Amino acid sequence: MLLLLLAVASTVVALVTALTLRGFLISRLDGDLRASSRVLTRLGPLDPLLPPDAGGRLGPRPPDSLTAVLRDGSVVSAWVFTRDGGVQPVPPSEYPDLTSITVDRPPLSADLGPMGAYRLVAVSGGNGEVFVTGFTERPVRDTVARLVTTELIVATVTLLGAGLAGVALVRRELRPLERVAATAARVSTLPLDRGEVSLVERVPAADPRTEVGQVGAALNHMLDHVGAALEARQDSEMRLRQFVADASHELRTPLAAIRGYAELSRRGELSDEAAYALARISAQSERMTTLVEDLLLLARLDAGRPLERAEVDLTRLVVDAVSDAHAAGPDHRWQLALPEEPVTVPGDPLRIAQVLANLLANARTHTPTGTAVTVALAVEPTAARLDVVDNGPGVPPELLPHVFKRFARGSTSRSRANGSTGLGLAIVDAVVTAHGGAVRVASAPGRTAFTVHLPSDPPVRMPTRVLHLDPTGSPGTEPTPPRPQLR
Repeated sequence: MLLLLLAVASTVVALVTALTLRGFLISRLDGDLRASSRVLTRLGPLDPLLPPDAGGRLGPRPPDSLTAVLRDGSVVSAWVFTRDGGVQPVPPSEYPDLTSITVDRPPLSADLGPMGAYRLVAVSGGNGEVFVTGFTERPVRDTVARLVTTELIVATVTLLGAGLAGVALVRRELRPLERVAATAARVSTLPLDRGEVSLVERVPAADPRTEVGQVGAALNHMLDHVGAALEARQDSEMRLRQFVADASHELRTPLAAIRGYAELSRRGELSDEAAYALARISAQSERMTTLVEDLLLLARLDAGRPLERAEVDLTRLVVDAVSDAHAAGPDHRWQLALPEEPVTVPGDPLRIAQVLANLLANARTHTPTGTAVTVALAVEPTAARLDVVDNGPGVPPELLPHVFKRFARGSTSRSRANGSTGLGLAIVDAVVTAHGGAVRVASAPGRTAFTVHLPSDPPVRMPTRVLHLDPTGSPGTEPTPPRPQLR
């Protein structure tokens, strides 16, 4: 934009200068022309058949000057004095331009064709004669053309130099702003949503009197505020986690006592009302115990406590988990797709078993009876992959982004026969993350798939087999293609 404004200013200056110079040169040419015309008025009649300077009556004339004699409005003689001292007649085709000149009027410009543009003036010579005198405008035009060319060259060099200097100056002035942008970009990549955050990024100090310095100072002030808020959030989370862990730990003992006393009381003779009440107490205490155990596990995982590390036979865990799920949900159709050889991963066997149990319990409790649930195990170059797929009604779209959050509840569209703490999938996500893996879900009406990746040593791909559970719960096998289609 600045270069455009500078170019416009240069153009205006060049135009004004060229017009002013041309006006000045034309004015001086007109003065010379009037002086030359007054000489002709003192010479008397000229012989129209000879050049006007015949016999030296005119004396020396400037090169490219024109003299014409008109009688009764007609040109009788018109000559141009050449640079070599000779004369050249004006072509008759240009006579109309000469006869159009009015006596005693200001000089006018006329284009005489091949002879070029001339500045002409007419004076009366007596006896009906009119003398027309003219000077060529070529020197004026050449001078103005040289001026315009010079201005164009100077303007071009000036604009080029101004552009280069402007780029260098702008880059130097914007370098602090680039540091501000780099700092903001680094901060934007920090994981600020969870865990302890060390927000040490700051913008290097700049002159606070400049706009860039003020932006940097404002960003540093904002980062200080955000850092303090994150520290307060982390401190609050740590206190909350510690409270949950302590409360869960302390609740385990009284819950165990309640369950023990309830079981002990049910051994005696009780009325139907008392037996029912004790049964409900036992059931609710078991549910509360499960909730407390889940909360305690999440608190431990949040605190970063290390898990056991052992070689886990994932194939056996999958078979056992599906067998347990079949026993708990015989109205569902359970199917296994396993490699021919066992799949092992490093990890905590109890926690991985809990992941499997929670995923199958989620499929059982949130789908109607008769739903087919397929559990597939496969090996990949750097991980073991576990898929739990059902053909139930699917997860509501508004709930899908939150299924792994704590206490997330499904809508009534997914039927549930048993109560749920809302922590099952949160535990799945926490345990898998603690193992360095990842879990994701994809759902649509008629197909919901939970996929778990657990890191492992690079295995060899092997053919798979599909196991169906018959109504008695014992597994049977039948061959299937190497990669089962889970639909």
